[in-house]
Amino acid sequence: MVLQSDHTSLLSGTRVYESILDLLPSVENPTPLVKLNRVTPYEHTEVYAKLEWYNPFGSVKDRVAASMVRDAQIQGTVSDRQRLVEPTSGNTGLGLAMISNANRYRLTTPLSNAIPEEKRNLLRFFGADVEELEDDLCPAPGAPEGAIARAGEIAARPEFHMLNQYANEANPEAHYRTTGPEVWRQTGGQVTHFVAGLGTCGTITGTGRYLKEQDEAVSVIGVHPSEGHDIPGVRSIRQLQHTRFFEPGSYDALVEVENEAAYRLCARLNREESIPAGPSSAMALAGAFLTIPDRPGSKVVVILPDSSLKYSSSMKRHIAGVGGAEISRLKSRREEFLDVMVENTRANPDLTIDIDDAKEWLDGGAFVLDVRSRDNYATAHLPGAWNTPLLDLPERIGELPEDKNTRVLTICQRGNLSLSAVLFLKSLGYQNARSVNGGTDAWIDDGRGTI
Repeated sequence: MVLQSDHTSLLSGTRVYESILDLLPSVENPTPLVKLNRVTPYEHTEVYAKLEWYNPFGSVKDRVAASMVRDAQIQGTVSDRQRLVEPTSGNTGLGLAMISNANRYRLTTPLSNAIPEEKRNLLRFFGADVEELEDDLCPAPGAPEGAIARAGEIAARPEFHMLNQYANEANPEAHYRTTGPEVWRQTGGQVTHFVAGLGTCGTITGTGRYLKEQDEAVSVIGVHPSEGHDIPGVRSIRQLQHTRFFEPGSYDALVEVENEAAYRLCARLNREESIPAGPSSAMALAGAFLTIPDRPGSKVVVILPDSSLKYSSSMKRHIAGVGGAEISRLKSRREEFLDVMVENTRANPDLTIDIDDAKEWLDGGAFVLDVRSRDNYATAHLPGAWNTPLLDLPERIGELPEDKNTRVLTICQRGNLSLSAVLFLKSLGYQNARSVNGGTDAWIDDGRGTI
């Protein structure tokens, strides 16, 4: 087993190391703190960005990955040649993949297919076994067919061990032990505000706990995106309610930041400060600007979790001119059109059906078409449901009921893909096709059960 050394350098100041793992941060070897000079709205308040992509594998999650593996090694819960499994929104998986390589472990990572393609490709390149699922950008605790549930199923096999960043105390402990002391020392104990985006909440909870122990007056501020956001790695306030390390009572403020505000500030950080920060970094900084007043003596530290280099596909959707102005504009207009179409059809009684009525249709022998991926379908589905992924449907028309008057229920995870399926079926003449509102999530939440 390869544990992080207590020595960060063979010769002080030379930056020569015995192992890549010795680059993991500590009070003696912190990630940089850089003062912002051009994007801040303040005259007096000083804002410092903590650049977490200086971790050896590119993000703040390297701290968590290293802490969980180290803790498991000390506890004896992992062994040589261990197979690990971890649900991830990307960054924890990337850190774990590299730490697994150093320890000769093998890593499997169930994750959402909404995660930027760059991260999914990097995970495979780093050697992880990637299993893509239909889930939120940041895996949703409690989702019966999401990445967390799938990882739990894999972890039930004797050869696998799940570290579980969402419930492992080594997550906030990593920040209590390293990030908090680093911030305190780097600011000479003068930090007045600490700001972090909210995902698993290990960063804010662990770091905030340490800083409050040093000075109760330090203001700890959590920033979250709006519902329906497109900012990888963070959770909306609704999603945070199911997050174990979300401790709002110990934070001094919670602030919501809209999608486009985060991406606008992200572009400014890159172009005006020459700081290559990613969208969740800009979201946290935008929350600081919305919340913290301009006062002499205020010294703000904002965690910037990772760089912009893994988010070009996200930038194309939100920042004009990225990836070709005309292509980006057309893609954006197409996506906006589809979003409006879905929302406008969601309550249409000729296209959708609620859970109670869907149950009556099912009892009456309706044909059920599940348009999710095969892996999601295999995990749980409605009794008798026929599965074909939405994009495969045109090639399997011959397997649909011959009688176009047949009642057809289309269903997916949450009721979005199934609306597209209904419109396709209507175009074929199936006038009694309906999309189940809320999808399998709503069906299960209503206690209807699946197989």
